[in-house]
Amino acid sequence: ERRGMLKCPFCRTPLSGNDAKNLAMVRARVKKKDPVAINCLGENYGHGTLGLRKDIRKAVELWTEAAELGSIRALYNLGVSHLHGCGVQGDNKKAVEFFERAAVQGHIESRHNLGCIEGRKGNHDRAVRHLLISAMMGEKKSVDAIKISFMRGLATKDQYAEALKGYQ
Repeated sequence: ERRGMLKCPFCRTPLSGNDAKNLAMVRARVKKKDPVAINCLGENYGHGTLGLRKDIRKAVELWTEAAELGSIRALYNLGVSHLHGCGVQGDNKKAVEFFERAAVQGHIESRHNLGCIEGRKGNHDRAVRHLLISAMMGEKKSVDAIKISFMRGLATKDQYAEALKGYQ
């Protein structure tokens, strides 16, 4: 068992293995307006876990509430929802706004996604800058993306070396 895994993210007690008990623990934190718990409940609705029926629209509602209360992960989830049109109408501009809000608060996956979006738009310098930041924060996918950019002539050898050095 990795450290912290299989434990309640709120009180650090071992999870029971009983979906109903675990859901009750999450709902108790949701009632107290805990943004982490609200995001967690949204993720469970989004994946149809903890005995909940999959309901992406409900997940988006919960992520919106959690984001308003300060959940960075909820901002990321909203970005993904808008990017792929899950539970909301697809809107790349809104997706970028959510990813930017999460990235400036240190969310690595959001920073990586911004790099990928910029790369698809042809803004390779911006893409590499985003990917370098997330690589230095420990995102292996960003190192791999910079490697591919380097192999295609879209990133410099120095940028790739910087990503490798920063990742380690």
